[in-house]
Amino acid sequence: MILIFGGAYQGKLAYALERFGLESGDVYDCNGEDTDVPTGKRLVNGFDKWIMALVKSNVKPGVAVSRFMAENKDAIVICTDISCGVVPVGQLERDWREAVGRALAELAGASDEVVRVFCGIPTRLK
Repeated sequence: MILIFGGAYQGKLAYALERFGLESGDVYDCNGEDTDVPTGKRLVNGFDKWIMALVKSNVKPGVAVSRFMAENKDAIVICTDISCGVVPVGQLERDWREAVGRALAELAGASDEVVRVFCGIPTRLK
């Protein structure tokens, strides 16, 4: 598995498409509504949105993320890092922020490669 993370609108998807020679048809775009495990595509974009759908639906993100990792060992995962900035006031947003942070840590630990994209510049961390 390869994890690519960074802030919103930092060039994560453009980097992944170029680096791995992928096209839009190779991308599973999480929409923030579907709680099914993202599968069937080489690249999963918006992993943070999938986690929001899980939190909204009262599905335990940790269990779902573990299932995703077991079923998608060769996936490229793009996740927005939402851990920086002001802590949200609402409980839902705080739960989402915590779940995304935990998922990023789990994904990073299991990934063969971890890349942070900041201002369009990729930095390999692992």
